[in-house]
Amino acid sequence: MPDTRPGTGSAVGGAPRRDGSVPADVPRRTGAAPAADPRHPAPVVPPMPPGRPESGAGGAAGVTPDPALSWSAPMAPGGESGSIRPVVSFGEPEGYDDRTRRLRPLGGRVRSRTLAVATCLVLGFGLIGGAVTGSWLLGGSGDGGAQGTFVTARGLWHSVPVDKLFPRTVLGTGAGPGGADRTWTRIAVAPDSGCKGAFDPLLAKALAPVGCERLVRATYTDATQSFVTTVGLLFTKGDQTAMSSLAKRFQDDGLGDRADLMPRPYAAKDTAAARFGPGQRASWTISVLTDAPVVVYAVSGWADGRTVDAPQPADQATRSGAGTAPAQAGLGNEADGLADRIERALRKDIAGPATEQPS
Repeated sequence: MPDTRPGTGSAVGGAPRRDGSVPADVPRRTGAAPAADPRHPAPVVPPMPPGRPESGAGGAAGVTPDPALSWSAPMAPGGESGSIRPVVSFGEPEGYDDRTRRLRPLGGRVRSRTLAVATCLVLGFGLIGGAVTGSWLLGGSGDGGAQGTFVTARGLWHSVPVDKLFPRTVLGTGAGPGGADRTWTRIAVAPDSGCKGAFDPLLAKALAPVGCERLVRATYTDATQSFVTTVGLLFTKGDQTAMSSLAKRFQDDGLGDRADLMPRPYAAKDTAAARFGPGQRASWTISVLTDAPVVVYAVSGWADGRTVDAPQPADQATRSGAGTAPAQAGLGNEADGLADRIERALRKDIAGPATEQPS
């Protein structure tokens, strides 16, 4: 009976002795490994990575980092494995395409935007240059706007309806003596014509330097039909220089106050102005515009046809304390107030010419 106690030098089932020897009666392993016991499967042990030696008691594996893969490792010449530090190169940055959401180089987008900005600048300068060129071609540079308005005003006599040039009713708030209100009603409109025979010879001579493009006139009466007033618009052929020169002459030489330079009235038949002739002229005013080729004038008298021996210009008849018959009757206010309102309406038409066809 063999000794089965532990540590006796033999083992049951061929166990090796304590000194590592194998008993002679135990056959050695010469081929395939014994079949595994299905009741106790062997654990799966992962393979040891190459280059990592086993260390430690009981076969425990330790991990040692490769110093050649460190960022601080020196670059070694040659080509020995594990001794060359990896080389990193940076390519062109990329960004997202706003429309396709695909990556594309930012450099291309920057170039595209630069080209777009340059194109916008070129187009912008082209538009500005075109506008400036158009302004020059139309005579609109510097004070060309005023020049264009001046030229446009010359044609208002046929582009603006007669009811706008000479409204049927004109309100003269504060236009009468002592600030009283006035209302004038149009009773006749003269056909547009030239200036032949429309003025006394001396007045026609004084106006000759600016020429005569067209003359339009209308006659009004006051609310009581006691007075009649003819107001006229002489559209001249003169330019701004000629109009400014004429206005200066009228002012410096006092031509507007001379009785031999009074405008003639328009006496329409079958109206309250039927007897309004040259002998019935009582007061008048003449205004030479410098911002438009127009002379505005008005002349007033009594509707009953009485003759006036001492007519008086409106600027004198409207002065405080004036004692002449035209001044006491307010005929100076009639001429001055109506001419002022017609001139105001004309300036509105000059600022924004009407688009309606003349009636």
